[in-house]
Amino acid sequence: MSGVDSPRPTPWLSVLVPAYNAAAYLGECVDSVLVQGVAGVEVVVVDDCSNDGSAQVLVQLAERWPDALHVRRHGHNRGLSAARNTLLEAARGEYLWFLDADDKLLAGSLAELDRIVHSASPDLVLCDFEVLRACRKPKHWLRGEHHRKSFLGPSGRLLSDPAELLSGLLLAGQLHAWSKISRRSLWHPGLRFPPGQYFEDMATMTLLALQARTSYYAPHPWVAYRQHEHSILANASWQKAQDQSRALVPLRETLRAHACGESAQVRLALAHQSARNFMGAMRFLHAQAPSEPSGKSVSMLADELRQNFRDSSPLTPKELARAYLQRGWFLRRHKFLRWYGAFRV
Repeated sequence: MSGVDSPRPTPWLSVLVPAYNAAAYLGECVDSVLVQGVAGVEVVVVDDCSNDGSAQVLVQLAERWPDALHVRRHGHNRGLSAARNTLLEAARGEYLWFLDADDKLLAGSLAELDRIVHSASPDLVLCDFEVLRACRKPKHWLRGEHHRKSFLGPSGRLLSDPAELLSGLLLAGQLHAWSKISRRSLWHPGLRFPPGQYFEDMATMTLLALQARTSYYAPHPWVAYRQHEHSILANASWQKAQDQSRALVPLRETLRAHACGESAQVRLALAHQSARNFMGAMRFLHAQAPSEPSGKSVSMLADELRQNFRDSSPLTPKELARAYLQRGWFLRRHKFLRWYGAFRV
C-alpha cells in the first residue's frame, strides 16, 4: 500500500555489540561485520551511556549502514551484563553473536558461518580467535596468539553429545561470549548475564551450552580479540578475584540435576577449570594484599577462595590431584597443590 512502510525482513543473524566509551574502536568493529556483504545480517549496538563521543560515532555509522545497524542507548551506565541483556531483548535474528566493541570479525567469518548454519543448522556454533595487539612481537606469535582454540574436541561436524560439548569448552578454558554463536531460542527468560559480576561470560556461556541439543566447532579464527590495558585481566582487584573463583558455582549447581552431571569427563573438566579460576584468584593475593575487605587477613581471604573452589568443583582437591597424576599432568598437579596450600596459618 502506498505510503505504508513494509516491515523489515527478519535477519538470520544478529551481531550484538555492547558499547561503553569505545569511540576509538566502534567504527572498525561495526564495519568488520557489514563490509563482509553477507545478506540477512543485522548489527545491534547498545550504548551504555558513554561519555567519550561513542554516541556521535554511532550516528555516523547509522548513516552509513541505515538498514543494517540499529542503535539503542541506556539512560544511565548499567554495566556489561545489563547491556548484553538489553541486546538479547532487542535482537531479531534466529542466531545471535555477541561481539565486544573493541574487537572485530575477521574476513570470511560470516560466509563460513552462513554455510554452517544453512547446511547443518546447529543450536550452537563455536569458533576460534586471534589476539590483536597494537604491536605484536615474536613472543606473541610463539605463544600462539595468532590462533587460539576455544574448544578441545571434534571439529567440522555436528555434535549431539552434551558431555562432549561441555567438557571440550571447559578444557579449552575460553568461555567468552564472543566465540559462540547461538540460536536465540536457547536464551530462555531465566538465562541472562548476571549484573554487576565480573567473569560473567564464564558463568553464563556454560549454562547456555547445556541448552544446546547440537553444536558445531569451526576450528578457524573468526574474531580478533583486542588485548589492551583496560581489559578485566589487566586490572586486578579483590572483587574480580572473588568473581573469578566462584564463576562456575552456578554450573556445578545446575549439573546436579542434569543428565551429563555424572559424566567423568565433565566432572574432570569442571574441576580443572575451577582449579584454573582458583589459581588465577590466588595469584592476585600473591601479587598484592587487597585493601577492600577490611579486617581480613590474607590467610582468611585465601580460605574464601578455597571454599569457592570446593563449591564449584565436583572433585575434591585430593581427587583432582589424583586425576592429574593418572593422566600424567604433573605440572598442573604441582601448580594446583602449591596454590591450594598457600597462605595457610
